[in-house]
Amino acid sequence: MRIVLLQDDFPPRPSGGAGSVSFSLAEKYAQRGHAVLVLTTSPNPEDAGERDIVGFRVRTIFSKYPERWRAYRSLYNPSAVAEVKKTLQSFKPDVVHAHNIHTYLSYAALRAAKRYGAKVILTCHDVMSFNYGKLLGLISLGDTSIPLSFNYRISPWRQLRQQRFRYNPFRNAVIRYILRTYVDHVIAVSDALAEALKQNGISNVTTIHNGIDASLWVHQSDAVETFKERYAIGDHAVLFGGRLSRVKGAPELLKALAQVAKGLPHLQLLVIGTEDAYASHMRKLATELGIGDRLVFTGWLTGAELLAAYRSTALVCVPSVCFDSFPTMNLEAMACRKPVIATCVGGSREAVVDGEMGYIVNPYDTAIMAEKLAELLTNKEKNIRFGEEGYTRVIRVFSSTEQVQKYEKLFTPSVRSIVVQTAQ
Repeated sequence: MRIVLLQDDFPPRPSGGAGSVSFSLAEKYAQRGHAVLVLTTSPNPEDAGERDIVGFRVRTIFSKYPERWRAYRSLYNPSAVAEVKKTLQSFKPDVVHAHNIHTYLSYAALRAAKRYGAKVILTCHDVMSFNYGKLLGLISLGDTSIPLSFNYRISPWRQLRQQRFRYNPFRNAVIRYILRTYVDHVIAVSDALAEALKQNGISNVTTIHNGIDASLWVHQSDAVETFKERYAIGDHAVLFGGRLSRVKGAPELLKALAQVAKGLPHLQLLVIGTEDAYASHMRKLATELGIGDRLVFTGWLTGAELLAAYRSTALVCVPSVCFDSFPTMNLEAMACRKPVIATCVGGSREAVVDGEMGYIVNPYDTAIMAEKLAELLTNKEKNIRFGEEGYTRVIRVFSSTEQVQKYEKLFTPSVRSIVVQTAQ
């Protein structure tokens, strides 16, 4: 079967969870005998071109426009859609599997794919199909409980207040129409995201959790020891990372760590992520809290170095204050036999079972977060047991092979349109 994957940002360039997931799927599809082409974008013209990666081909197109036009260009980006049509015409895919396309490739790419006769699958990794950015406000400083359910409905008035002059009143209606008319299957990466999509008018949603190939996360003693020596990592290090921003819960984590540090003089926070303005903000806040010397920044890591980072720490913390659909860091930690302290907002609790392989917390409850951090840092027996439980769960429930097989069941061959000119 011939498969085209659409993804705005794609490794090895720094990318979020959707980029990592789409890379893994492309690799697995190729290993299972499918012909695979990835179409991605870059705002840097020097990145444009084609290259081969582990059995599949990646075509990168240059696309860039002012951020203020995103609510419009995300629906239809002429230059990107033109390249999508060229790719479809030359590669003739049976399936187009789209991931994050809400910046450059645009939702019009889905319409083009269907008009060329392909089966069209869209995997939603976030809330951008009904919201303009990260979904906040589901929990508040005034209530540190852990809700059993959430109201995800976003009103036009709320979006208008947030976006002001960048608000496009037709955006969400157009997206719903495209998904209803030109997409065969809308996939959510968690039940929480599926519910959020449904509450905001996007139906025909099925959940397929992201998976991971745990065999790629095998412990390598020499590499880990080298990494620990390079960054002077001790036995009480906590891992935090991703695309660094306020919504990932860094301030809350730092406040919790400041409490833990009073009893653990060798406590460290290993931060993996791009060194940018927010990294400087984290350093400043940590200094104000008296733990400025406890932060260790590595920059963006991939491959063996990323594995070594996980293996060098005692546990992983994912304390997002925004809706975090299904954080890849949870699965990576579990594959490395590391316990996880994760947010109650989004899909983390579908991966991390509270009290068995980690803890689910309200990130605004920094006292409880500090208590759980201290417990897993000082109770070695529980730390190891939780890590083993997480590893068992990720192998049993979240294998990438099972993830791919679920997608392949959706890839029944479709009849290609004879009248190709209708796609022009």
